[in-house]
Amino acid sequence: MAEIIDLAKARYPDLGHRRVVIAGGTGDVGEGIIRAWVKSGAHVVVPSRTDRKIDELRGILSDLEGPGRVDFVSGDSASFEDAEEMAKRVISEFGPVTDIVASIGGWWQKNPLWEISDEDWQSFFVSVSSAHVATVRAWVPHLPQSGTYQLILGGSAQMPVPGASIINMQQAALLMMRKVLTAELGDRLRVASQVLGPVVTRAREHVDPNWVANGEVGLVSAAIAADPAVTGVDFVSYDKSQMLETLVALKVYPG
Repeated sequence: MAEIIDLAKARYPDLGHRRVVIAGGTGDVGEGIIRAWVKSGAHVVVPSRTDRKIDELRGILSDLEGPGRVDFVSGDSASFEDAEEMAKRVISEFGPVTDIVASIGGWWQKNPLWEISDEDWQSFFVSVSSAHVATVRAWVPHLPQSGTYQLILGGSAQMPVPGASIINMQQAALLMMRKVLTAELGDRLRVASQVLGPVVTRAREHVDPNWVANGEVGLVSAAIAADPAVTGVDFVSYDKSQMLETLVALKVYPG
C-alpha cells in the first residue's frame, strides 16, 4: 500500500529572507517547487524562453497562496553568454539571489544506444547538459555562503532504463556534476540534489499512487535551503515511502 503524504500537515520553513531562481520552473515539476517556496515566504524568480510559457504558468498559479511572491523574466539562458546575461538582469531588477533550483530537461525514450540519432544526442544530451553547466557558471559566483545550488534529477541517473540511454548518461553526468561542485566549492556554497522516480504533475493522465508529487519535491527543496547543515547530499525518492523518509528527516513532516 502506498504511503499517504498530506501536505496540509507539512511544516513549511520560513524562507522570507531568501530569493530563489528556479531554472526550468515553467515545467510541470517546477510548478510544485514554485508553490512550496512561495508558501515558505520566498521571492521566486522564474526565467522562461517564451512569453507563452509564462502566460500559461500565470494562469495555473492563479490560485497560489502564501506570503511569498513570483516574478517572471522572459529570455533565453541556455548558452553560457545568455545565462550570464540572465543572471545580471535578474540581480539588477530584483536584487541578490540566495538559491538556485535547476529543474532543466525532459524525457527521451526511443532507440537502443547504437541506434540513436545525432539530432537526439545533441538535443537531449549536449543541449541539456550545456544548459545546466551554463546555469552553474552564471550563478555560482553570485550566491552567498548561506545559499544553495540544487539539482532536480531523475532516477535514471542511477538506474539504467532500456531505450533511454541518452537520458541515463545525461542524468548520471549531472549527478557527478553535483559531486564535483561539492568537492570544488567546499564550504563556500551548499550543493544538493533530489533523485526522483516518476513525479505526479497535472500533465500526467495516468498516475500511480506510489509516485511522488511535485509539491513534495518542492517542499524538500525548501527544506534543503532552510537547513544550514544540509550539503553534499543526494535525496533519493523513487517512491512515496522514500519521499516520506526524506520529509521526516528534514523535519518538515511529522514522523
